[in-house]
Amino acid sequence: MSNDLSAAVDWERHRAFLAVIDTGSLSAAARALGAAQPTVRRRIEDLETQLGVALFTRSPSGLTPTSVGTALARHARAMASAAAALARAASAEAEAAAGVVRITASEVVGMEVLPPILAALRQDHPGLIFELALTNRNEDLLRREADIAVRMVRPTQDALVARRVGVITLGMHAHKRVLDAWGRPATLDEARRLPLIGYETDTAGVRTVRAMGLGLKPEDFAFRSDNDLAQLAAIRAGLGLGICQVGLALRDPMLERVLADSFAYDLETFVVAHEDLKDVRRVRLVFNALVEGLTAYARSTNTV
Repeated sequence: MSNDLSAAVDWERHRAFLAVIDTGSLSAAARALGAAQPTVRRRIEDLETQLGVALFTRSPSGLTPTSVGTALARHARAMASAAAALARAASAEAEAAAGVVRITASEVVGMEVLPPILAALRQDHPGLIFELALTNRNEDLLRREADIAVRMVRPTQDALVARRVGVITLGMHAHKRVLDAWGRPATLDEARRLPLIGYETDTAGVRTVRAMGLGLKPEDFAFRSDNDLAQLAAIRAGLGLGICQVGLALRDPMLERVLADSFAYDLETFVVAHEDLKDVRRVRLVFNALVEGLTAYARSTNTV
């Protein structure tokens, strides 16, 4: 690797590098960046020449990062996070009710719960711009990967400000026509006789269900997906009995909760931000709106 630490950092090269890491090919990276494929190839080659290392191995199936490429990707992502945080900080004055706020949340919460909260907030403050990262991993607020996070686990870092919004309850639900056809189970053993919606692999979700008394394996499910949104869609479509947030099921009159007394899983929920951002008005506005909206939503999951 080159020891020329004085070499200027060309951010476009690093963007191309990360795009290939994320997509696995030059053509997909080019589409993601809105650039020509030869341009992306040249940027990767220039970066490899500058660093004096091979970042990818080439094969007919695409590009695979080398061990050095994998290690450097962590640093490149930190650069990307810092650059994005800088852009957000520059998007408006600290006391302006305008500018960019980046939020991270789980796929289900981000897709199903947050948009109405953000829409109501933007009616009052049309200068706000939202970036929403849908991911089931915890993006690092300390490294400014996001400004605000909705988390289902209590944060432990001292530099974070967290507000508990309550408990979001998960329950077993099915479309009424499924229950009309298969019967309404009175016990967990009877529930196993219905077509079940669950996971493809032995995920944390499967282990949680197993610990609550349903000794299920992925092969026991009639519909399998590791994507929570896909499972929710399957429940709504009437593919079988599955687990979803009670508050979401309440929105659909055709969904019915079963075994409420014997099966419930509570997710303690928090809205979290870095303490350095608490005095930035746009972040404070979004933080407070999320606390208020999610508190109301959490209460709705405990009404039945």
